[in-house]
Amino acid sequence: HYSAVLLRDDRNAMPDAMEADAAAGENTPSRTVPCKSAEGWVVIVTNVHEEANEDDVYEHFAEFGEVKNLHLNLDRRTGFVKGYALVEYGTKEEARTAVETANGSSLLDQTLGV
Repeated sequence: HYSAVLLRDDRNAMPDAMEADAAAGENTPSRTVPCKSAEGWVVIVTNVHEEANEDDVYEHFAEFGEVKNLHLNLDRRTGFVKGYALVEYGTKEEARTAVETANGSSLLDQTLGV
């Protein structure tokens, strides 16, 4: 159960949750913030190597806090990872630490975007 991200026609407008975080100075330079889910805070990880597995991603992100849930979408035809992962933490602080620290880090010789 992940939070939906709403896209608006006004490209300068931010969703209410992001506006509150931005006003409180709680965002990274890239304006990336964790998204609230039903059970925690979700971080979207991009540029995941196609041959990465759940253990690789879990071990990489477990150093930032307790990973509550991890989801890797696989391509049905090839069976490889589609290139992104959803990592869920129990607290916003853990998720924020993952965003700030893991962005630009390397996993299987590929630079991650968080």
